[in-house]
Amino acid sequence: MTDPSSPADHIRCPVTGYTLPSDGTPLQPSPFFAERRQDGRVHPLRYADGHVGKLVTDHALARAVLSDQRFSQLPRRFPLGPADPAPPSVTADDLRALASGDLLILDGAKHDRIRKTIRSRFTVKAARGHRETIRAIAAEQVDILLAQPKPADLTEHVAEPISARVHAHVLGIPAERVQDYIQHYVHGSSAQATVDFVREIVGYRRTEPGDNVISDLVDSGLTDDEVVGLAAVLMSSGRDSVAYTIATTTVALLTHPEQRQRLTDNPSVAPAVIEEFMRYSTMFVALFPRTATEDLEIDGVRFQAGDSVSVSPVSANRDAERFPEPERFDLGRDAFGHLAFGFGPHGCAGQQLARVEITEAIGALFSRVPSLALVDAEQLRPLPFAHVVPTYRAGAVVVDW
Repeated sequence: MTDPSSPADHIRCPVTGYTLPSDGTPLQPSPFFAERRQDGRVHPLRYADGHVGKLVTDHALARAVLSDQRFSQLPRRFPLGPADPAPPSVTADDLRALASGDLLILDGAKHDRIRKTIRSRFTVKAARGHRETIRAIAAEQVDILLAQPKPADLTEHVAEPISARVHAHVLGIPAERVQDYIQHYVHGSSAQATVDFVREIVGYRRTEPGDNVISDLVDSGLTDDEVVGLAAVLMSSGRDSVAYTIATTTVALLTHPEQRQRLTDNPSVAPAVIEEFMRYSTMFVALFPRTATEDLEIDGVRFQAGDSVSVSPVSANRDAERFPEPERFDLGRDAFGHLAFGFGPHGCAGQQLARVEITEAIGALFSRVPSLALVDAEQLRPLPFAHVVPTYRAGAVVVDW
């Protein structure tokens, strides 16, 4: 989607609210965020429907807001795009099903009940149990990259297919339908065709259960609508952020030769290194907004009932109070505690799996292709945000070897 703001827009008088800046890139966020952190912890933000809410740029306050259940996921105001985003063009039954299991809009006890059905599938132990499969997928995709005419797009041949294939494997999309999944969720199909695909996969797993997430859902006690809604959000969520991080981390390493050498000298990608990958290349300029359900105060900051609040992980992850010299890419840094996966009840359910995917993809790429070199990356220049929820794009990452 095209970002309607211009670099001049985000410096408008705070009385009417700032707009999110469009002059940043994944590895060099807009200076707007550093300027706002110097001004304070929270700032007026103008939403597309005219509401002036709040933007949180401070790490500590961001964690506090994200963990406080006095904020709701509804109403869905966005700082970009249409004031009232149109619902997907699907049947009324499908619309009801999508809403009933959508963890991104549910709160409280219902959110906890539905999320509980997938919790065991995304623990550290469960994620590590997929490591060998993920390693094999990563190796295959590096082989495919190396078979391309040079130069080639790493996003197309490595980052996107690894994330999609692993997603399909873990969720329980049968091998013969993986290309259909990629068509719907990577290349894009109509909303109705995508929901029809979700229903087909759920129906398949009702008769052909296996050791996977969707099979668990159909046997979980959730209603039929909740199963479809949850399956739909799981198919769409996380895949793009994993692809983005693989691509953007590659760009970071290829443009920071001293950090690439550190990785080469220690080819076993340590957990701390993954956290710095996530911190430095954060995708979410702002998360899904939360709205205060009552008047409240957090650490001296007051929020009024009805205030929508957008937390910026891009800003929080470069807060010098939490991460000294935050603009420096440093694989020796203790970057644990970053907010690239969000935080609190709505933190990314699949973050442990994402860590394994990124580890294996980067490990395979840099161990197998020591001569890898960057030709060009679209993301080194400002691109339109990827979504009405403002996120950076991976873009094409053209490499040679």
